[in-house]
Amino acid sequence: MDAELFPRARTEIAPGAVHVPDWLDTGRQRELLDACRDWARPPAGLRTVRTPGGGTMTARQVCLGRHWYPYGYASTVVDGDGSPVKPFPDWLGELARNAVADALGPETATTAEYDRDLHLGYDIALINFYDADARMGMHRDSDEKSDAPVVSLSLGDTCVFRFGNTATRTRPYTDVELRSGDLFVFGGASRLAYHGVPRVYEDTAPPELGLTGRLNVTLRVSGFRADGAVTG
Repeated sequence: MDAELFPRARTEIAPGAVHVPDWLDTGRQRELLDACRDWARPPAGLRTVRTPGGGTMTARQVCLGRHWYPYGYASTVVDGDGSPVKPFPDWLGELARNAVADALGPETATTAEYDRDLHLGYDIALINFYDADARMGMHRDSDEKSDAPVVSLSLGDTCVFRFGNTATRTRPYTDVELRSGDLFVFGGASRLAYHGVPRVYEDTAPPELGLTGRLNVTLRVSGFRADGAVTG
């Protein structure tokens, strides 16, 4: 009841990890959802991710900019239809930098700006679709060659987002309720923290969105130059 009566507060979950409720208004959520539906269509569309041990992830995924597979990046959907990965649009990079500025401050966002000589900046999106039975185990986003903050945007059903520590998949961790339109950014000391999604609450998406399930749009800086070389 309190969550309905009073606005949810912006919260620093850990050093460098900030939850900003209701960051995307309804109109921006619809625009992002429409884009996600386009990206999910084949070729290089929504796929089931298979792990090296032969298992499958319950959340399905589509990538932009570079294709993620366990545990690396490629220019084509090497574990799917083999098509070239869809391009990462400039407006998503701008959205990511604005998110970092709002969550962590403009100075942090400046460090993630494009280097115009090396063509660096936010250049990867991993978009995960969760139905009511989908989960995501505790993991770290450690396949990038950059320590720029990770930007996470939620659309649709509410979930429990478990944000842990950098040393272990187990406690201590904090469970955060992420609703449609919420922003979560983690960088700095929390950039390599373990995190996961142990639960999705079915039928909690805003009715006006017209989405069944949950979409998570995760934006990252790869740290690779346009020619594929690693920086640093």
